[in-house]
Amino acid sequence: MNRTAVRLGVFLLAGAAVVAVLLALLMPFSSGDSPHDNRQDVQVDRLGERDHVLTIASPSLGREGTARVLLPEGWRPGSGPWPVLYLLNGCCHTDYDTWATEGDAAELASRYPAIVVMPEGGEVGFYSDWRDGPDWESFHLTEVRRILERDYGAGDRRAVAGLSMGGFGAMSYAARHPGLFQAAASFSGVLHTRDGYDGVQRLLGRYGEDSADLWGDPQDPEWAAHNPADLTARLRGTRLFVSCGDGSPGPLDPAGTAVDRGETALLRQAQTFVERARADGDSITVDFYGPGTHSWPYWRRGLERALPMLMGSIGAGV
Repeated sequence: MNRTAVRLGVFLLAGAAVVAVLLALLMPFSSGDSPHDNRQDVQVDRLGERDHVLTIASPSLGREGTARVLLPEGWRPGSGPWPVLYLLNGCCHTDYDTWATEGDAAELASRYPAIVVMPEGGEVGFYSDWRDGPDWESFHLTEVRRILERDYGAGDRRAVAGLSMGGFGAMSYAARHPGLFQAAASFSGVLHTRDGYDGVQRLLGRYGEDSADLWGDPQDPEWAAHNPADLTARLRGTRLFVSCGDGSPGPLDPAGTAVDRGETALLRQAQTFVERARADGDSITVDFYGPGTHSWPYWRRGLERALPMLMGSIGAGV
């Protein structure tokens, strides 16, 4: 082969290599995806064979976010599609996985063939994309969802449940994204943020947050656009479960427990939500169990009672 032919071959090979590199750089951004849609950095810490903690580089939060994932028996890499249950935390503490540490989620869900995910939600994040602050809704429903689908074989059958602020998140998410969840459950949930008692504003203020940074002025349409009691018509076709106590000491409270007026207020919200849901023809199971305070024994019991419906709705019944 003469020198001219050799030089031509080298030139063509070098050009092909450059094209390959350019294609590799451009591929993740094709089809309208943003750079972090399907290629987020995730660190996995294995607490057990089927118990993983994910640390996620989150553009939505502007920092790392955390989620704990419980995998069903029989799960293995590449298996699926698996149904998913989201368990959402309440307010006012930084422990993101209290459903596992306080609510026995691993034990209660162990017999169901579904992935259980417990994502971080912030102290008073209210499961929303803030006007001036973190985007919790995007973190949970876009970033965490896509990681579960990509890395764990999660499918498109989903249920969501939560306590207190997480009950708000469960119903708000299901209503704001019709069809994304087949079932939703609230245990002592914040189900009517516009009930006239300014509970959300006072709670945010207690933690140094301005409610205007969340949904704007209380008269702003964004309040109604996130409020479960204003969204019941959007929950048709979603199976619902709502439980709440009346705030008086109940059978799962220790002796000497005082009346819990916060739970009493949440019961009023739940009653309004249920009334509107029934008027809108929603499929709803109600467990207003009377005496009981805003505490873990009742939320654990609520999850146990709701699980057959939640898991059955996503094809994971036993």
